[in-house]
Amino acid sequence: MVPGEENQLVPKEAPLDHTSDKSLLDANFEPGKKNFLHLTDKDGEQPQILLEDSSAGDDSVQDRFIGPLPREGSVGSTSDYVSQSYSYSSILNKSETGYVGLVNQAMTCYLNSLLQTLFMTPEFRNALYKWEFEESEEDPVTSIPYQLQRLFVLLQTSKKRAIETTDVTRSFGWDSSEAWQQHDVQELCRVMFDALEQKWKQTEQADLINELYQGKLKDYVRCLECGYEGWRIDTYLDIPLVIRPYGSSQAFASVEEALHAFIQPEILDGPNQYFCERCKKKCDARKGLRFLHFPYLLTLQLKRFDFDYTTMHRIKLNDRMTFPEELDMSTFIDVEDEKSPQTESCTDSGAENEGSCHSDQMSNDFSNDDGVDEGICLESNSGTEKISKPGLEKNSLIYELFSVMVHSGSAAGGHYYACIKSFSDDQWYSFNDQHVSRITQEDIKKTHGGSSGSRGYYSSAFASSTNAYMLIYRLKDPARNAKFLEVDEYPEHIKNLVQRERELEEQEKRQREIERNTCKIKLFCLHPVKQVMMENKLEVHKDKTLKEAVEVAYKMMDLEEVIPLDCCRLVKYDEFHDYLERSYEGEEDTPMGLLLGGVKSTYMFDLLLETRKPDQVFQSYKPGEVMVKVHVVDLKAESVAAPITVRAYLNQTVTEFKQLISKAIHLPAETMRIVLERCYNDLRLLTVPSKTLKAEGFFRSNKVFVESSETLDYQMAFTDSHLWKLLDRHANTIRLFVLLPEQSPGSYSKRTAYQKAGGDSGNVDDDCERVKGPVGSLKSVEAILEESTEKLKSLSLQQQQDGDNGDSSKSTETSDFENIESPLNERDSSASVDNRELEQHIQTSDPENFQSEERSDSDVNNDRSTSSVDSDILSSSHSSDTLCNADNAQIPLANGLDTHSITSSRRTKANEGKKETWDTAEEDSGTDSEYDESGKSRGEIQYMYFKAEPYAADEGSGEGHKWLMVHVDKRITLAAFKQHLEPFVGVLSSHFKVFRVYASNQEFESVRLNETLSSFSDDNKITIRLGRALKKGEYRVKVYQLLINEQEPCKFLLDAVFAKGMTVRQSKEELIPQLREQCGLELSIDRFRLRKKTWKNPGTVFLDYHIYEEDINISSNWEVFLEVLDGVEKMKSMSQLAVLSRRWRPSEMKLDLFQEVVLESSSVDELREKLCEISGIPLEDIEFAKGRGTFPCDISVLDIHQDLDWNPKVSTLNVWPLYICDDGAVIFYRDKTEELMELTEEQRNELMKKESSRLQKTGHRVTYSPRKEKALKIYLDGAPNKDLTQD
Repeated sequence: MVPGEENQLVPKEAPLDHTSDKSLLDANFEPGKKNFLHLTDKDGEQPQILLEDSSAGDDSVQDRFIGPLPREGSVGSTSDYVSQSYSYSSILNKSETGYVGLVNQAMTCYLNSLLQTLFMTPEFRNALYKWEFEESEEDPVTSIPYQLQRLFVLLQTSKKRAIETTDVTRSFGWDSSEAWQQHDVQELCRVMFDALEQKWKQTEQADLINELYQGKLKDYVRCLECGYEGWRIDTYLDIPLVIRPYGSSQAFASVEEALHAFIQPEILDGPNQYFCERCKKKCDARKGLRFLHFPYLLTLQLKRFDFDYTTMHRIKLNDRMTFPEELDMSTFIDVEDEKSPQTESCTDSGAENEGSCHSDQMSNDFSNDDGVDEGICLESNSGTEKISKPGLEKNSLIYELFSVMVHSGSAAGGHYYACIKSFSDDQWYSFNDQHVSRITQEDIKKTHGGSSGSRGYYSSAFASSTNAYMLIYRLKDPARNAKFLEVDEYPEHIKNLVQRERELEEQEKRQREIERNTCKIKLFCLHPVKQVMMENKLEVHKDKTLKEAVEVAYKMMDLEEVIPLDCCRLVKYDEFHDYLERSYEGEEDTPMGLLLGGVKSTYMFDLLLETRKPDQVFQSYKPGEVMVKVHVVDLKAESVAAPITVRAYLNQTVTEFKQLISKAIHLPAETMRIVLERCYNDLRLLTVPSKTLKAEGFFRSNKVFVESSETLDYQMAFTDSHLWKLLDRHANTIRLFVLLPEQSPGSYSKRTAYQKAGGDSGNVDDDCERVKGPVGSLKSVEAILEESTEKLKSLSLQQQQDGDNGDSSKSTETSDFENIESPLNERDSSASVDNRELEQHIQTSDPENFQSEERSDSDVNNDRSTSSVDSDILSSSHSSDTLCNADNAQIPLANGLDTHSITSSRRTKANEGKKETWDTAEEDSGTDSEYDESGKSRGEIQYMYFKAEPYAADEGSGEGHKWLMVHVDKRITLAAFKQHLEPFVGVLSSHFKVFRVYASNQEFESVRLNETLSSFSDDNKITIRLGRALKKGEYRVKVYQLLINEQEPCKFLLDAVFAKGMTVRQSKEELIPQLREQCGLELSIDRFRLRKKTWKNPGTVFLDYHIYEEDINISSNWEVFLEVLDGVEKMKSMSQLAVLSRRWRPSEMKLDLFQEVVLESSSVDELREKLCEISGIPLEDIEFAKGRGTFPCDISVLDIHQDLDWNPKVSTLNVWPLYICDDGAVIFYRDKTEELMELTEEQRNELMKKESSRLQKTGHRVTYSPRKEKALKIYLDGAPNKDLTQD
């Protein structure tokens, strides 16, 4: 540690000798002042906390920690985790226990527990070290034994607190997704041992797993009449012990009790009798297991995971089961196997005369090489079993516990960790992923599970979820018990491996030290040629100078070929406010660590690599300055120029600020008007010369508009001035791309008739001109615009004449437009050529004109691919019915528009007297009219900026399609916007639809005519489709045909329009000609019905007298079923109930077609009577069940007989479990006396294939499908084979 002086920029440091007897004053500490101590690395070693003696630490809570710890990113965690605070050094440095933990990749705690157990097993670790990897024969990345070797070496020699297991899992052939799959630790143990055996074939370790973990047992059946016994020998690697016997409410108290139950024989009697080879008949028999040989390492699996047949879910049994630290296994070897069969007692076998046990009659599963090497030998030729080695003493089968793998959680997921006893010091440790700590024997007892109370049936539900799951014991045999190899005892290849791993770890440590001293900060650069803001992350060592950092940033941004290095510099930058905070003049040699305030994980500012032209000079940016972007406004040209940047101080006055801007843009300060845009649509004119910029609301980064002219506009009130209107338009104008429809002959003939109705087209006002564009490619657009312009002008003149005559009631045959005014101000001819636009005061016609018009031919174009969701529903803005008041005077075009997309709209006086509010049904449905209640246009005397010009068509847009690029004030209503588009589309706004195009080319129709375009933003795309648009009170409805006995019962027919107040019969009358013309269906009005559609389920039958919006709730983009009737409509009243019945014939294994049953009430008895009438089944023999899932409630004929809830005990249909309250429910019924067909295995398989194919095609099968567990596999070739045909 070194003292540092407070008032020096770079403190002087002098090392302190901790062994010195000097006082603090003698060590240069200054009294009365702050003295700083700097903790540094010594000889490359990081500082470590000096802990107390380990013996004293055993009593601390932290050292005796046991249980799962919280892990970042853990999924299967539980709520009883214990949190520990740790410092930076505790993460990197080895635990005070001396053991190294394993990092949890995500859900690999089960793997970590097993690996630590194997590592702490001396016999396994030593054998693994003796195996030598041959790199010439195998890839080290895919070699499981080699990666285990590396892991064990790191666990033994690493200085880290925890190491990664990714190399091991990679050798398993696992990818990153496997880290998110939690598996059973016992399953992993078996799979890993199998993989190791495969890898170790033809090596010295080929039989290592069997030598350490394999035991043998006899599976026998003994006849209780003659004593004949058949048996076979099985091997095992672990013994599964039941926690709670099947059907029992009480768990076993201990492992010993469970082991006795494991070998307890059962009696085979009654229907389970055993066929005796000697008696040649079925006889009572005794079946059981006998242990013949216990392995050196005994593994016991406590079967805590079970299946609850009541809930049909997996459960975990948390019952208490004790296990001893020393386990005597000699009591579990059956004494019958130690005696000669000829002399064994047969009193319990039931055979009084025959007592021989014919061990020579072995099962075919037993081979001669299954000899026992651990004290028991089977002599098959002599028919006897005897002890081959003398002295099967009791103490020869004493096992000591050394590993307890604990599971905390439920059957759905949880956390594994291991409690392991070290054979080096007989101390227990908790290996919990990266945390290793000392624990005591008391902590081991806590893993027995259960609670302190009595062991009852419900004890498991209230017990702790943390308990032992897998136990590993080692045989106490001094001759075999090994110790861990010391470093000097390592084989040569392990010594080389240790050296390589140490070098890699030291390299990582040095790299980590570099990372700890590296400043990482966001870097921005405006490309000097492309003018695009680039972003990157600058990583530079804290000791690098600013000059060196500029070189790094220069190369990082790829500017070598663009600009010289001396034309670049780094400045402090605030990207959020786009603000240059300060520059670093004269600090080129200052270290970056000092400039940035040290090495930090995050910085509150960024860096900008600023560039200049060779003939320019960098401007100095001082702290405390504010940045102002100045836009120059030209009122004559109606333009807003691109911004230039100036810097000012908040304490400057407005007068001083004007002089500063005057120097920058060379405009006179005397006539200068400055407008500050504090936020969107908040424009403030700076009028008080002595007021400071801070008082005016300036901040770090600001935007102002400057205008300096000597027009009379200067004398007008700001909100009435030309400047305000131009800036207001500038802020609210957006750019849209509009795709026009193909020009079909039908639309052209309609336009021709439309123009003739407008009167003489010879008197044309040239103020509305054709849209500018290439003559060849845009000829059709020009023609449309020219024709429409002539039409509009002639209509305008005729309407003005009608107005002079005082004729207030216009004929529907005279015109479709009223009071269309031309722009008042003439423009220069050159300007009219350059800026061809449509700027008008739009006034729409009387609504009667729309109602009297014939339906357009383009209604046939239903656009079935278009989604029925209204785009405006998706919009987050709900603006008012009409726009803000705008001035009537004409505002010509502006160039260089800077657009925004934030909603800003206000309600106008035209809507003040309206009774409906936004929450009315009409407006919620999105079918607002363009007219108010008096019949006048809502857009009357409203001006909103609109400019359209041709745009180059995209590739693949289709022949005949044209694009428009439209600049429009987003406060315009959809109705006015459509009217502006009329000349380009060529039909009335009521005869085309507007679709907004979203990501992935999804299109949603915009139907709310009084909604503004405030939800649109720059460069949004719009598609125009021909077809009649909705009027107020109308709803677009999709009509589907219900085909109850077809494979696909739901078929789309057409789009229709229903109106509020219309009866169902009236809608049916309108549908009949459409069905005939568009779908080829010839129907009479009494031979089909309409009914509710919910997804694919048929619902309420609509009666002819029902009225939409009164009796039937209807909404925008509604869907309805049309059902063709076989006879006369039976549904006459809403009190009736229509259900769809289907007979199940179990003797034929088939289902009949659907038949509709109309009930007068919800009585079950009436349903039975109706089913009896249509089927002929006796009333008392009818059983029924409700169908499940989506119509038609398909179910396999192999499952229907037992899976459905047949014959529910209810008297009415509208109660549980039926809940049939609406039309359209599916009822299956059957004759209970009809027997189920008996199928052969071949017939069942054939029927299963047919049903599987049928259900896959319909896609209607509804079954409970929990998340599938992925099978645990280890791939010996390093990677799985990707089979694309399998799920």
